Amino acid sequence: MTLDKDRIDDAVLALLYLGLHDENRAWKSFDWDAMDRLYERGLISNPKGRAKSIVFSNAGLRLAEDRYNALFGVRAEG
Repeated sequence: MTLDKDRIDDAVLALLYLGLHDENRAWKSFDWDAMDRLYERGLISNPKGRAKSIVFSNAGLRLAEDRYNALFGVRAEG
């Protein structure tokens, strides 16, 4: 099976948003290759280093919220 790395990155971004704290920080406990790709796209701070969390860029925070809602949101009935 071939994996769609863009979809993986979207899911990781959404899951990072799930762990959002202090307005724009999230814990960095995901696949390093995906984290590096998100960093290269300018969506998060460099995941390498001693800090246990990353910082979302403004664009990354907006996209993370969008992906979070798209992947995990449930529409209200009625």
